[in-house]
Amino acid sequence: MNIWDLIYDFSIWIAKIHDRVLRINDAGGWYFDDKQLHFIVIGVFGMLLLFVLYPIFKWLAKRDHTMVITWLYVFTLVLVFSFAIEIGQWWTGTGSMEGRDIAYGVAGFLVMFLIFALLRALYHAIRDLTERDKRPTKVYSRDMFDK
Repeated sequence: MNIWDLIYDFSIWIAKIHDRVLRINDAGGWYFDDKQLHFIVIGVFGMLLLFVLYPIFKWLAKRDHTMVITWLYVFTLVLVFSFAIEIGQWWTGTGSMEGRDIAYGVAGFLVMFLIFALLRALYHAIRDLTERDKRPTKVYSRDMFDK
């Protein structure tokens, strides 16, 4: 299965959901137009994502996992940017729209991040091994124990 099969399957799934929402809309007697439905559905979907992801990100932040939060955000942007480039190439005719381009772009980010993560882990390991304990040492005198 290549990226375009995955996109196609996802598009079919979204189209089925879209048809179901339209049927619910008509059966309920609301008759929202397509733009109004997009406003409502995407708004609700975004808020649900917010309510699910906020506690997860808050939990990660409390445990000093800001790199995980940053990685998730950057990975999302890389995906959006990769798709935008391919759609832009298709729209303007400046290149061919290929799913493999998206896959290779995302793979490039993953490989470069892996290299960064390994170098970062090496840096932290060396720092932890060479860093002195900076806590003040308590010095006891014999006079304290004679009392």
